[in-house]
Amino acid sequence: MKPSLPLAQPPKSICILRLSAIGDCTHVVPMVRTIQKHWPGTGITWIIGKLEATLLGDIEGVEFIVYDKSRRFGALGDLRRALAGRSFDVLLNMQVALRASIVSLFVKATVRLGYDRARARDGQRFFTNHRIRAVERQHVLDSFFEFTAALGLEEKELEWDLPIPPAAREFAASSFEAGSRVVAINPSASKPIRNWSVEKYAALADYSAEKHSAAVVLTGGPSAAEARLAGAIEKAAGSRLLNLVGKTSLKELLAVIDRASVLVAPDTGPAHMGTTVGTPVIGLYAASNPLRSGPYLSLDHTVNNYPQALKEARGAELADVRWGTRVRGAAAMASITVDQVTAKLDAILG
Repeated sequence: MKPSLPLAQPPKSICILRLSAIGDCTHVVPMVRTIQKHWPGTGITWIIGKLEATLLGDIEGVEFIVYDKSRRFGALGDLRRALAGRSFDVLLNMQVALRASIVSLFVKATVRLGYDRARARDGQRFFTNHRIRAVERQHVLDSFFEFTAALGLEEKELEWDLPIPPAAREFAASSFEAGSRVVAINPSASKPIRNWSVEKYAALADYSAEKHSAAVVLTGGPSAAEARLAGAIEKAAGSRLLNLVGKTSLKELLAVIDRASVLVAPDTGPAHMGTTVGTPVIGLYAASNPLRSGPYLSLDHTVNNYPQALKEARGAELADVRWGTRVRGAAAMASITVDQVTAKLDAILG
């Protein structure tokens, strides 16, 4: 018979299943820290994606099992071998994707906790035996805390404390003059509809350099699209920029963001990396809703044109659409002005 929730006593072992993406995986960390603080005797295993593990896989007190999706069926074999003969008191299935649900079949657990009916897309409810409570219109990070609440742990510890290796800190320190003010711009999101324009990024970079005497650094991943966008911004800007796009590991990127006075970014993983190290983040949001996916501790700094873009594109109010609805088309992000962003920058940098 499956145990009723909330649990009467702390579980001995918990398996977390959250494979991706970088931003969402950083949102899991406060939940992990909450379990560690209030249930110190509970063993935690986290099944995580290969890329995400390079950022989070050295968190102390957590066993990580890396799932390399590029290996396709081979990855399932790797997972089966890693979990052979093991079982857990609780599985937290925190990813509503069919791939993740298939992965969950390899985890033996008495309690298999997933999302509520409204959020359990891709048939997740057929792979679980308990659900978190249904709460409408939550930030993703808050929805993750519903998992610990369902187990009986209502406390919330908003702590990350991600390890940054000395070599990564040295890389960041050597990239800038000692004592200099640094404005980091991570211009590219995984979805092009979330990107701001080259000309506006260049204008922001010039403003940062001229008004605030800041060193401006461009950050981002190794994709060709990100490299092209960063190159175009460099060419359009009148000031000198440090282009680190595609030139850092995730730990080095985290160290650079930690070194920065402020980070400017659209809806993308590095924006949430900024939250983990306490760097103020100016989020650029119009294609997506920052109340759901914005930088959690910097929502006051975020430019939120999403309600306006939603109304112009679909003639709808925020309350009329499904939570998480995207606004398609270039007009949404184009509605964000340079003045809106520089006003946020001035407020942070004084």
